[in-house]
Amino acid sequence: MLDLIQRAAKDLARAKNVVALTGAGISVESGIPPFRGKGGVWEKFDPMEYASIEAFMADPVKVWNVLIREMKEIIDRARPNDGHMGLARLAQMGMLKTIITQNVDGLHQLAGGAEVIEFHGNFAWHRCLDCGEKRRTGEIDLAVIPPRCRCGGIYRPEVIFFGEMIPSYCLMRSKQVSSQCDAMLVVGTSATVQPAAYMPVIAKRNGATIIEINTEPSPLTREISDYLLRGGAGEVMNAIVAELEEIRRQ
Repeated sequence: MLDLIQRAAKDLARAKNVVALTGAGISVESGIPPFRGKGGVWEKFDPMEYASIEAFMADPVKVWNVLIREMKEIIDRARPNDGHMGLARLAQMGMLKTIITQNVDGLHQLAGGAEVIEFHGNFAWHRCLDCGEKRRTGEIDLAVIPPRCRCGGIYRPEVIFFGEMIPSYCLMRSKQVSSQCDAMLVVGTSATVQPAAYMPVIAKRNGATIIEINTEPSPLTREISDYLLRGGAGEVMNAIVAELEEIRRQ
């Protein structure tokens, strides 16, 4: 593992433009459950019944009470972990330019550093359906469900519900930065959800080094990733940053 950490640090030190693609695996260490897979949110709730835009518009009280309230409470407590902070440190070092994330927790923004492209929106902000006013999730009062804006409109999270399109800007910008980077970190993603999972393919085809950090191999591991650093995002990112700082001291 040490050899791979050193290899990753050298690859990143040589890179001029690093992009990261992150998934649920980077946020589980902050207490945020994944949506898919074992122990995921969709094991508890039917996404079509509680996470589609049709379900929300038909019965916002039900969706707020069952899904959004719980997600709000989780987001309110969550803080960036060493995985988020490691990426922020790479941005401060001038290496990491952009983070493409499938996560909806807003933790990359809290950690700071790089441009963040949110493929699926976020639960960190809410928007009034009537006037469009935006408020942080921690400012939303749950005394009345669904919570309402001063204008009387219902608040909804800025997440992309099932049945809604990924914002065209997010897709276009993600393709652009993926095609232009010379190294891509793939951190904590199962790489099964499109179109996000295709970004490393774009990067690879344009000559980038793909460095994968995951607890388990993904569909990218064998043919797209140059190598896999197997472990938790926080632990691996700490090791990479420490090695990079040692390189800089030499």
